[in-house]
Amino acid sequence: MKRLVTVDSINREIINCTLCKRLVTYTSQVGKKKVRRYSDEIYWAKPVTGIGDINAELLIIGLAPGAHGANRTGRLFTGDHSGQWLMRALHETGFSNIPTSTSVKDGLILKNVFITSCIRCAPPSNKPLNSELLNCSNYLEKELELLQNVRVVICLGLIAFQAYCRITNLKKLQFYHFANYKLNGKHLIASYHPSRQNTNTKRLTWPMWIKIFDHARTILSSNN
Repeated sequence: MKRLVTVDSINREIINCTLCKRLVTYTSQVGKKKVRRYSDEIYWAKPVTGIGDINAELLIIGLAPGAHGANRTGRLFTGDHSGQWLMRALHETGFSNIPTSTSVKDGLILKNVFITSCIRCAPPSNKPLNSELLNCSNYLEKELELLQNVRVVICLGLIAFQAYCRITNLKKLQFYHFANYKLNGKHLIASYHPSRQNTNTKRLTWPMWIKIFDHARTILSSNN
């Protein structure tokens, strides 16, 4: 008899995963060494699951947990710069109840959106190996099977975009900011990742960023 796949069963697999020895070692080391501003906190220091509504129409795929963000707090896009940008945008466009994401106890409620990542552990220098991406792809595949109501997919960064395209067998699609494809009944939108590297250099500005989420809201508000 085939085992029933649920979001809870996927999350258990993710949290208990030890496939990538380099990532297991790194996340553990970060959790022990910490940084001064979080020296009094207990780090999660394990793989991080997706968050949000499994019946959502909007799916957001990021790269990986931040070493001192989600790897510390245990929730994606929580407690770091990228999380600040994402949650502010989600709040401004009606996808969350508050504009911040600081801890798992902050009262955040996501509305009609599910957030996940193509790598579940914080990678050194934010650069996962191809073998690590392949190991983690199984979890994203299972989430995609469960997310039956998704109409809009936002991929944050080239690696997330490539991971989604590989899993869904989409070929020869070009990545650039605000790339917008309608394929197999879904809208696929590409965006630069809201990392400090992109926002501090103005490669990604707030008007560029919020345009992504305004467009997603417009699509979901229509019948297209």
